[in-house]
Amino acid sequence: MSEFKSKVLMITGGTGSFGNAVLERFIQTDISEIRIFSRDEKKQDDMRHHYQDNYPDLSEKIKYFIGDVRDASSIKNAIHGVDYIFHAAALKQVPSCEFFPLEAVRTNVLGTDNLLTAAIDEGVKKIICLSTDKAAYPVNAMGTSKAMMEKVVVAKSRTVDAKKTTICCTRYGNVMCSRGSVIPLFIEQIKAGKPLTVTDSEMTRFIMSLEEAVELVEFAFQNAFSGDILVKKAPACTIGVLCQAVKELFGSNNQVKIIGIRHGEKMYETLLTNEECENALDMGGYYRVPCDKRDLNYDRYYVEGNVTRSSIKEFNSNNTELLTVEQVKKKLLSLNYIQDELKAMERL
Repeated sequence: MSEFKSKVLMITGGTGSFGNAVLERFIQTDISEIRIFSRDEKKQDDMRHHYQDNYPDLSEKIKYFIGDVRDASSIKNAIHGVDYIFHAAALKQVPSCEFFPLEAVRTNVLGTDNLLTAAIDEGVKKIICLSTDKAAYPVNAMGTSKAMMEKVVVAKSRTVDAKKTTICCTRYGNVMCSRGSVIPLFIEQIKAGKPLTVTDSEMTRFIMSLEEAVELVEFAFQNAFSGDILVKKAPACTIGVLCQAVKELFGSNNQVKIIGIRHGEKMYETLLTNEECENALDMGGYYRVPCDKRDLNYDRYYVEGNVTRSSIKEFNSNNTELLTVEQVKKKLLSLNYIQDELKAMERL
């Protein structure tokens, strides 16, 4: 964490699951200040009380700013003096973005442009923008808006002085037990004695913990060049296996009800496209997709070209490691959320 010593970090959408995970990771380090930028004063107030109660000697490091990435002026009010930004503010729910696609554009695309413009003007040193597997081969409004967000990041990186400001993206899959995800839904259905609703038992999804998402952002912070997209290699499982793992952990005999694919969903997700594989670099636990630095002078590519291609293949939730029920149970048991829920069930 030496890079963060005496520095100011701003987290947009900071009251969400990712923001809370970053705070837990950074609050006891020698970072100078962490700014939480979001539009929900209730969540900010809840966060404020939580950290005052649990970290009374450190909570003063956290500063709260009400604002919206859609409003450039509110970003400017919060960004002065910031060294680094983790940009997590987004509309993330697939069905709601399907019904309100322009809202997804305003937050995920235009909001990101507002943030990057303000950050560059203020001389912020590094900005890590969080993307999703749904941005690769997008079929829904949320994924399409995140794909455009990535394009905005890469385009900005071509014009900004990388010695002054580094801009990059991270792309990862489903975060287990994050707000709005399916595991908390399964648990609530078990508690209520209701059937567990499964879209399609053969659907596959990448799964990772919030801590792993934070690790990806830290890896990007330390290793990415401006314009890069960093992808974390992750295992996956079918929704049927995930459902069975949750049932077994909680000793549930609830029925499972197949409800069909929701608006804008795919049977499997992609983290690295076949086209990106052309130049992608394998970094062990991660893939790096460098920015394409070519300009609009296409004429020279008629006579000059590059026929070399990486041997990396498309990385999706069907061709990665598919976890068994027992493997998913082990992964779930590593999560504080699951441990707390199991303890709560034991007390009933």
